[in-house]
Amino acid sequence: MELGSRFTSKARSGWRSILNYVGGSYIYVRREYAGRLKVIASSWATANRKANEFEGTEGEGEGGEGGEGAGEANKVMEDEDGRGGAKAQMAEARASGERSANQVNAMKVPTTFSEMFMFNGAVMGFGNSIWMHEILESFDNIVVNVANSYRLQEECDTLSLCLAKYKGSINLREFRAVMLASLRSLVPKDWDTQHEVAWTWLWENVERMLKSLLGKPALQEKALERLLMSLTEDSRNYLRTELYRRFFALAPAGQEYFKQSTTRLYWIADRVVEMTIEMYRDPKKLVEDISALGLRHVGYGIPTEFFAPYVSGAVEVVRTMTTDETAEDGFRWSLSLISRMLVRTINEGSTIVMKAINTNSAKQLHKAVECAPRGKRATWVLNITVGTQSISPLYWAIESGSLESAKAMIRDLLIIRADRDNYYYGCDTLFERHPDIVRRLCADAQALLPLLLDGLVWRSRLTQHGQRRVNFYIKHLIQDADGNFNEALECFVEAADPKIMCHPVVVLFSDLIWTRLVNMFFLLGKGWFLFTLTLFIISQSILQHLNEGHQEQGTRSAIFGFRCFIYLCSLGQLLRRQLVQAIRDIRAGDVVRVRGIIPIPDYLTSWKNAVSLVLVLVLIFMLSWEPIIWCFPHYDRQAETSADVLSLVD
Repeated sequence: MELGSRFTSKARSGWRSILNYVGGSYIYVRREYAGRLKVIASSWATANRKANEFEGTEGEGEGGEGGEGAGEANKVMEDEDGRGGAKAQMAEARASGERSANQVNAMKVPTTFSEMFMFNGAVMGFGNSIWMHEILESFDNIVVNVANSYRLQEECDTLSLCLAKYKGSINLREFRAVMLASLRSLVPKDWDTQHEVAWTWLWENVERMLKSLLGKPALQEKALERLLMSLTEDSRNYLRTELYRRFFALAPAGQEYFKQSTTRLYWIADRVVEMTIEMYRDPKKLVEDISALGLRHVGYGIPTEFFAPYVSGAVEVVRTMTTDETAEDGFRWSLSLISRMLVRTINEGSTIVMKAINTNSAKQLHKAVECAPRGKRATWVLNITVGTQSISPLYWAIESGSLESAKAMIRDLLIIRADRDNYYYGCDTLFERHPDIVRRLCADAQALLPLLLDGLVWRSRLTQHGQRRVNFYIKHLIQDADGNFNEALECFVEAADPKIMCHPVVVLFSDLIWTRLVNMFFLLGKGWFLFTLTLFIISQSILQHLNEGHQEQGTRSAIFGFRCFIYLCSLGQLLRRQLVQAIRDIRAGDVVRVRGIIPIPDYLTSWKNAVSLVLVLVLIFMLSWEPIIWCFPHYDRQAETSADVLSLVD
């Protein structure tokens, strides 16, 4: 209607053809592949659920699954390649399987895909194929993301880097044979030709992606390493400055997110270049680092639209610095893979909760959390996981200074909700996810402590005889997850806030700790100290001066006994405690340096431990000058102590 007469019959025919082609493509994909994706998803879930559903059918497993797996795998291999070489290979595999039969039979019955794969791999003679283990580690991500072509390509790219570290030959058809045999064993009731076609189609796509990359990473790594090693300081400075010049030309809005100092921008550029070569050297470690970096970018609120121009700018700069196409391709491919991982991590981690935190609005956060089911509400505000890395929205709000959002999250966590079957209270989840929440709040956000403590109290709305029931949830303030004493009370004391110390929750659990646990140990410890101090005073200041100059044997024996008790029991106990604490800190590496020079164990930073060490040194000094020890060679039981005898010490 808007084009009017300009929309001619040829234009109408052209648009009709385009729309028919696109619609037909959608219909074809839905008809041909939707069923395969459902079959793959259902059978994979069944194969991984076997670990929970397996109830000890060992007889069937030993007699049926293992033999079936080996037999079916052999059949698949013969069907795939009818040439004599394949038959000879399978005969050798059978012989290898027979040699390892005793070891395999001694294994437990496999109940998961990984266990069944290892079982069938050993039976078929592929137990020494280390490269299969690399694929097996990534296979779950491949299957789960089979419907996402971009993620599937990313997994295959990462897997190709891992396979490049393998020095031997790689035959991907062997993995398919073991894979199909394992799936048949784990999904025996539902397995049919549709499953065979679907899983074969999946592996053919993965195999095609892997074969297109096999052999390339090793060459690209060497070429890229030569390029980076040849860079001088001038060329590095050129790369840094030119990178940002081209990036800001491609994406001017990116300047709003790069307001750091020049040193910081140069460090980022250097780190990007280092990551391109690290991706080849240690892909597994770098994938973990990229996931953590992406989650930090989620907290920073970085738009993903800037990654493509940043990569383009870096590749253009490198293109002007080298004529080696292999090095250029290696840099471009590695940086592109890193960029795709970061974009995916940011997209997966950018939940509505994180977006609300970036606005620091309690209202926005409340709207975001309202979308969560009651049972998942606490998880939404405490954990975001991408791969093996995770980030806590609550901790991120505290670190970034979004205290309004943090306050709203704590308040939401500590509200008791219920439905017909369950009560939902986020206290346990909060302390399980963040056992150090009290220490963190004391250090970074003391204003949130009253809110946390108020949330640990439930007051009934009903009264009986002028009183109402109150529940205090103080378990996690007394005991940590390992059953040890929690440091919450110590953190409250270090915070030095009288309002916090007078809070009913703190008063209750501190009184409970004192009356039920601490007071007896405290009184015994102080009583022992006073007892040894009394004996020390008696032996050093009282008995020493009784009948001065003419001491009797009984007095000397009493002095000797008291001093032996002081040096053995008191000094021995103090010395043992000091040695245990010092050795523990030194082994753990907990060492601090006085004025940045003298290293001392960390336990001496407490003034009580430092004073105790001084007491030990003083007692050792006294022991070294003990008159009884020096006079012992001249001891005479019958003689009385006199000034003449004491002069022998000199």
